[in-house]
Amino acid sequence: MTVPAGAAPVRVRPLVIAAVGGGLVALSMPPWGWWPLAFVGIALFDAVAADEPARRRRALLGFVFAACWLYPAVAWMWFLTVPGYLVAAALFAGMHAAAAAVAPSGRWGVVGRPAAHTLAEVVRFLFPFGGVPLASLGISQAAGPLLGVARIGGVILLTWLVWQVGAALGRLVPIATAAWRDRRRPDERPSVALATLGAAVVVVIVSALAPSGRDADRRPLDVAAVQGGGEQGTRALDVPSAEVTERHLTATRSIEPDPALDLVVWPENAIDVDRLAFVDSAPYEAIRAEVDRLGVPFSIGLTIDSEYSARPVDDSFVNAQLIVEPGGAVTGWYEKVRIVPFGEYVPLRGLLEALGAPLENVASDATRGREPARLVVSRNDGPVTLGPMISWEVFFGDRARAAADADVLIN
Repeated sequence: MTVPAGAAPVRVRPLVIAAVGGGLVALSMPPWGWWPLAFVGIALFDAVAADEPARRRRALLGFVFAACWLYPAVAWMWFLTVPGYLVAAALFAGMHAAAAAVAPSGRWGVVGRPAAHTLAEVVRFLFPFGGVPLASLGISQAAGPLLGVARIGGVILLTWLVWQVGAALGRLVPIATAAWRDRRRPDERPSVALATLGAAVVVVIVSALAPSGRDADRRPLDVAAVQGGGEQGTRALDVPSAEVTERHLTATRSIEPDPALDLVVWPENAIDVDRLAFVDSAPYEAIRAEVDRLGVPFSIGLTIDSEYSARPVDDSFVNAQLIVEPGGAVTGWYEKVRIVPFGEYVPLRGLLEALGAPLENVASDATRGREPARLVVSRNDGPVTLGPMISWEVFFGDRARAAADADVLIN
């Protein structure tokens, strides 16, 4: 490589290591779910970032690492919006580039870097559009033994824990390797890295010993969850809503009446009612027949024109979950509070339309729902309270906390 006079050479090896680290973190995410790779990936990135004195180069390393983590992990966005996929992953990678640039170097970097990158994840949970917390480090641990940490500090504490353990390993492994190879005391003392690793262990122990909530004083809720199925990769605009509903009805008809059954749950968007109240629609009549056949309440996912909701808004719709009781009464209605940017509404719609952006997939904007996040279903030994979170809302801890006094959370 020819380097102009006065210019610093571009060191490729650290960039490759950062890219590999980001790829390993991506593989720790669903659908792969190889959770230990998150620690390995962060350790690789931290090892090269710690040895880079120039902030600009650390920023580049941070961007490469995060891009190789996020582009594969949110690749499904490509099917929704190609420009959104390209821009969103680049924006989030830029946040981690900034974190890498501002994080301290030297002995205390093993503390500062996890804190800075955790802060970048906090920003992702808040900005833009109220937060887009896709492929977060907490999600990487959904199938791992450390998930219980989220009970005491939410996804942010779990994010810090993963980053802190990875960063500590990124410092301790080279120190131990150098000491073993050279048979001498290493130049860098491992005390700070060991202390941070010890702090992470304490967090894990506390989370394991922390109270886990009240014990149920009644029998468990027996639920039949229905997923109608269909061809992967299709869009709502490509498939008639009646076909989607019929798939779920077909699956529901396979359920045999059972005295132990308490509730049947249908997912989000299983029904789309246009220009009618739900109780005046054909899907209602079909569902009522199944409710009466099984003799238990149904929790139904529904999109409907806003004019038939609790808070009518012209040219809008709501994404709701409702309860249909035996006999046909609709006794509960929850409307989604956290709606999806560019999925259920378009931020800056007027500006984007003026620029000619293709917005046909989101022809109208959803109306945000209101509290409470609570649905009540009947049962022989007394009513059961459900705390609903619809789809996207499960990424946000405040939606679960809004329903924290419910007997059961459903997503």
